[in-house]
This record gives sequence, C-alpha cells and structure tokens, in this order.
Amino acid sequence: MSNKNTQALSAAGVSIWIDDLSRGQLNDGSLQKLVDEFNVTGVTTNPTIFANALKNGDDYAEQVAELAASDLTLDESVMEITTRDVANACDLFAGLYQSTKGVDGRVSIEVDPRLARKTAETIEEAKKLFEKVSKENVLIKIPATQEGLEAITAVTAAGISVNVTLIFDLERYRAVINAYLLGLEQAREAGHDLSKIHSVASFFVSRVDSEIDKRLNELGTDEALALRGKAGVANARLAFQVFEQALETERWKTLAAQGANPQRPLWASTGVKDPSYSDTLYVDSLVTAGTVNTMPHKTLMAVADHGGDGADGIAGTYEASNEILDSLARVGIDYDDVVELLEAEGLEKFDASWEELLDGLQQSLDAARKS
Repeated sequence: MSNKNTQALSAAGVSIWIDDLSRGQLNDGSLQKLVDEFNVTGVTTNPTIFANALKNGDDYAEQVAELAASDLTLDESVMEITTRDVANACDLFAGLYQSTKGVDGRVSIEVDPRLARKTAETIEEAKKLFEKVSKENVLIKIPATQEGLEAITAVTAAGISVNVTLIFDLERYRAVINAYLLGLEQAREAGHDLSKIHSVASFFVSRVDSEIDKRLNELGTDEALALRGKAGVANARLAFQVFEQALETERWKTLAAQGANPQRPLWASTGVKDPSYSDTLYVDSLVTAGTVNTMPHKTLMAVADHGGDGADGIAGTYEASNEILDSLARVGIDYDDVVELLEAEGLEKFDASWEELLDGLQQSLDAARKS
C-alpha cells in the first residue's frame, strides 16, 4: 500500500522524484521501497549527492579498487562511478518508464558543472554521458546559463532528453522553453522521433526565498517583513503561467501534432531552509497536474507524514503572485539582481561539490593503491 499523502499528489498529476541516489540505496532495496510505498517515479542527482554517497558508504570499494588498478584519469574514474549508479537506477525504473511512455521512470545525471559557461564542451560531455549510461530513460542535466541555452538546443536536436537545471528567472525560463522548442524543430529535421524526446525544466524555489528573505530582514520595515516566505512560491507559480502560455502558441501546437512532448516544469530546491515555515511548503503550494516535484528524502518523509491532500495550489494564483513580485519591487528588492546572484552562487556550489567529489575519489583511489 502506498502512502495516502504521496498517493494524493500522484493522483493530482504530480510526478514525485527523489533528489538522492547512492549505490547503497540500490543494493539494499531502499530506493525500490520509495517506489513501492511513496509513489516515487524518478531520481535526480547532482555532484553533492554523489560526493556524499562516495564519502558515506563502502559500496564503492570494489569498483574503486578496479579503477585504482586502471589507467583511467580521475575525471574518467568519476564518470565510471556516477554513470554506473545512474544506469542501475535506470534499470530499476525501466518498468515505470515503459508504462508511462517515457514521462516518468527517469534518472538524471549532470554534466560536469565546470563546463557551465562552455557551450561546445557541454554539448560534447552531454553526448558522452548519454552514450556511457546507455539507457533510454536517462535525462542529461544542463544548467540554464546563457551559454547553456545553445547546448540545450543541440543536445535535444540529437534526440537526447534533457533536464534543464538551475532556473531562477522567468525571462531565462522563457529562453529555456525556446531552446527546447528549437531543439525539437532541429530534431524533426534530422529525422528523430519526437515522441521519444522528453524534457523537464528545473525551476528552483527555496533558494529564492532564502536570498529575498535575507534582504527583507535587512530592510526591517513592517511592509518588508510581511513579504517573507512568499517570493519563492509566487515566482514558481508565475513560471507555470509561462509554461501554459507556451502551450498555447502555434509553434508548440505544430510540434505537438508531430508527436512532441511538453517540457514539464520541475520544482527543485524544495527542501525548506527556514524552520519557521511549513516543511511541506514547496510541495503543497505547487501542486498541479503536469509537474514534477523532486524532493530531498527529508521533505518526502514530511509530505508522507503530514502533507496536504493534493489540492491544486497554482490555479487562480497568477494575479496574487504578480502582486507579490510588485510589492517586493516597491520595498526595494531588485528581482534581476537576486536571480543573477542565485545563478552565480548555484554554479559556485556545484563547482565546490564537484571538487569535493574529485578529492574524495582521489583519496579513495590512493588508499586502494596502498592496500
């Protein structure tokens, strides 16, 4: 029997993905349990997740020993480890992938974040990851930097499904949608089956509140403080409006008639960072059909324990959401400055996690060579 709260989310049309993966979860059946009991239908990964997995478990010892005895570089060794976990997770979700015709049963793996400002290198790495994992249900994560937009188009045009990550800005989100549609148009011209190409656009939520709340606290006025904890949800709700508007265009309708799949909005960064807010805020407030919510394990368990009833949290909210952003501007919050900072910080955090992953693997390889 699945949990009633996660079942309600699923029934409302929300795909529940878990923002976590380790070889231990694959080996001990805990990931399968999340599928069976908590309606989890996909996985997202990032460098932090892999760094923690490698650091906290002995499940990699055998492969590390093999890699230590090989001639592979450190970067190549990281790819061997991460793609094996992702490929095995893809196998676990293969049934869901088939039964949902590619909508769910997805596992994401991220391009080396050090390439986020390098278009050609991102394209090359994305194709390499896709070939290495060699599973139809993998999603290749590409950050939505200005340089990443062309890569999103090129990788989609090659028939590869993409998870566009690190989106904070509504204007950038419009550019992401355009990049996907252009990729589909190029894929069609190249003879690819559009029905096989899927994509999600990962719109980050809690980090928006964290930065804006900090600025509101510094302002300290009653008007400013009354806006705390409202920006992230309002921004995400307006992102869904952007998505709906894209579906009304003739450009999209033409592609849809040729078998194309919509690029679903995915709510990322849904773990609540301010303990004064409900720990299910970024799930309950963003329920609507046709979306994905990727949750840290802690958030998923909070939803399972005391989440909402699956009621739509987006319909009818656009006017109020616009008013929240207008009110933020009136008290002196610079939206463009916030989202620019968040993108830069996000890339810095991923770079730091990647270096941590490399350092951790290097230590493991060194230890294996000495043993």
